[in-house]
Amino acid sequence: MHTTDPYMQLLGLETRLVEPGRAVVAAQVRPEHLNIHGACHGGFLYSLADAAFALASNSHGTAAVALTTQMQYFKAVQAGEHLEAHALEEHLGRRTATYRIEVRSNGRVVALFTGTVFRFAEG
Repeated sequence: MHTTDPYMQLLGLETRLVEPGRAVVAAQVRPEHLNIHGACHGGFLYSLADAAFALASNSHGTAAVALTTQMQYFKAVQAGEHLEAHALEEHLGRRTATYRIEVRSNGRVVALFTGTVFRFAEG
């Protein structure tokens, strides 16, 4: 299984952990990741969480693609902050699976992403 892709590389995302049902992806917030208010862009936070979601949901060796996602933003993040997205499998079924991804900065949860995937038939 690939643990990075061209989009992750473009954004500077680094895979820290991939285990069955789990993944951790990290990033440093750079000036080009900021929005018009000078805080980290929500799209960057979403991309970080989505990368961890993709790695965790494909970690069992069965191809999985997103069916639905939701993102909640709790705290503003500034340039220079180090972020980690921690993905954890909440439910694994034959055809679907659901994941919870916490985006953290300095030990605090700054955003919460949840997502469900469709799992293709093996073989």
